[in-house]
Amino acid sequence: MTGTRDEVSITPMVASDAARCAELERLLFPGDDPWTEKAFLSELAAPHNHYVAAREGDVLLGYAGIALLGTGASAESEVHTIGVDPAAHRRGIGGRLLGDLLAAADSHGGSVFLEVRTDNTAALELYLREGFAVVGTRRNYYQPSGADAFTMQRPSRKAGASA
Repeated sequence: MTGTRDEVSITPMVASDAARCAELERLLFPGDDPWTEKAFLSELAAPHNHYVAAREGDVLLGYAGIALLGTGASAESEVHTIGVDPAAHRRGIGGRLLGDLLAAADSHGGSVFLEVRTDNTAALELYLREGFAVVGTRRNYYQPSGADAFTMQRPSRKAGASA
């Protein structure tokens, strides 16, 4: 997995991706109740969710999903998950996946929220670069490890919207 950024495509996630996503979850989050194949299938079935996959050829390297909630003045979005195969880290894939989610959120309108482990420095740096700010802390959020999470928010960037 030494390809360039241009060789990685971001495409809609499909049901046949769920098993690979669950495999990556187990690799990435072994101490924090990783999502199962069934969980990914459930997320894909929800009409308000937007899920994408990063692929290099036929290999799924990463995944990301966001819920687009409410409408009009009550619109907001919540990033549910982002994961990238550890063998493909440091290639900008996580940033590209997040960029796709944020484009969907910007089209939808409203603020974007997410939770991230307080010790996940790489993810925190990415989210701060993309305009997120810490708005709270959730103690013992991740289970069973008991790790804390920051709640982060990025104001609406929909054209004509007030932040």
